[in-house]
Amino acid sequence: MKWLLVILALFAMIPATLAIEPGEVLDDPVLEARARAISSELRCLVCQNQSVDESDSSFAKDIRLLVREQLVMGQGDRQIIDFMVERYGEFILLRPFFAPHTYVLWFFTPFILIVGIVAVFFRWKRRKSQLPGTDDVETALTRAEQKTLDSLLKDDGKKE
Repeated sequence: MKWLLVILALFAMIPATLAIEPGEVLDDPVLEARARAISSELRCLVCQNQSVDESDSSFAKDIRLLVREQLVMGQGDRQIIDFMVERYGEFILLRPFFAPHTYVLWFFTPFILIVGIVAVFFRWKRRKSQLPGTDDVETALTRAEQKTLDSLLKDDGKKE
């Protein structure tokens, strides 16, 4: 069973390793590692939910080559990312900047989660108070029920 999992894990890694072609790889391993790190932060605009590093589209290949070209020219990581944002817009970033125009992206999910937790808590509290048998809820018997109960208690539970 373990071997099957290992084989499946290896097959899952193949698309990411095949995305970068041998001609794209830089000779300097430090620059190549920086290129891979930058490419993993950029979104492929064709695939949209894959990084440029993982995608095998022609757009992703062009961006990978552009990143490597910028690195060879001596640009820093931040400069390359700023260049890409200037050229393609903020949508190219997999993780957008933390800025006033992106606050909704950053705070909406935690806000909805908190609202959901509060709603579930109050609903649970209200339901608990409505359940019979709780200490703060009294149940009153109708006259017919009280009469039946009294007759059962008189007869010691024996009914005719």
